[in-house]
Amino acid sequence: MTGDPLVVHRGLLFTVAYEMLGSAADAEDVLQETWLRWADIDGSQVREARAYLVRAVTRQSLNRLRTLSRSREDYAGPWLPEPLLTSPDVAEDVELAESVSTAMLTVLETLGPAERAVFVLREVFDMPYGEIAEAIGKSPAAVRQIARRAREHVAARRPRVRVGRSEQQAVVERFLTALRTGQIQDLLEILAPGVVLVTGGGGVVAAALAPVHGIDEVAPLLARARTVVDSLEATAVWLNGAPAGRVAFDGEPAEISLEVENGKVARIYVVRNPHKLSRLDEPAELARWSGRRPGTVRGPGGAHRPDRTRHPATRAVHRHL
Repeated sequence: MTGDPLVVHRGLLFTVAYEMLGSAADAEDVLQETWLRWADIDGSQVREARAYLVRAVTRQSLNRLRTLSRSREDYAGPWLPEPLLTSPDVAEDVELAESVSTAMLTVLETLGPAERAVFVLREVFDMPYGEIAEAIGKSPAAVRQIARRAREHVAARRPRVRVGRSEQQAVVERFLTALRTGQIQDLLEILAPGVVLVTGGGGVVAAALAPVHGIDEVAPLLARARTVVDSLEATAVWLNGAPAGRVAFDGEPAEISLEVENGKVARIYVVRNPHKLSRLDEPAELARWSGRRPGTVRGPGGAHRPDRTRHPATRAVHRHL
């Protein structure tokens, strides 16, 4: 593989930073800082540019995450990750799509900085414990313990059901139609009894300061949205590797991601903070690997696609032994 390593590995490096930070803006800043550091060294003396750059991005992300964690404690209302416009191709890598989903990034936000770094590098990017240890400045034995705790923490909080693309698309379309019409009966039919609505305005625009629980509270609130604005536009888009919604309330934008369970909407994430909606003009470049990765096979036209014989659950069991 030839060319500028930062260009060659950009998708991978951005994905590492984004999953550690939950913010595209901060991830781009980390890549810029990494580029400046790379420009100051003799790259020809680096044995493995990819590993070097992943370590550099990890360290920069950890430093930034420790700083951001303090400011996020004072954030007005629930802190939600910055949504990313993605192409449908991202969903072909099931593990990548799950790892960048709004639901997963929200769970990762409950981890400490070191736990988050270890979980992302091990569970998403399949890095050896020794490389992770070097990246975060801890021993391999300590990294193994951190990884175990992080896995248990995430497993207890992650979505219980993995939904196929067609089911997710169908539920999103029904939800957006119900939102446009404001018909409460249509909402009652698509929402799960224990549905949770989480809105993030960051104190910049109107939004609930705490999650709203239960269909009896969420359905009327969503139905009322259509009556308090002159126009409500809702279209389907791909966000964070899954079908989602783009909504404009009297021209004010919002991005909506849904968790679906058993054909019903179990959780709704609404990002309204305009500072988190400024990078949605073109799909983000996301990757777990640079070039062909292990566990992929050639698809039509030579494109890489996941090897469906290597199921993520089986892969995880063998990795954790």
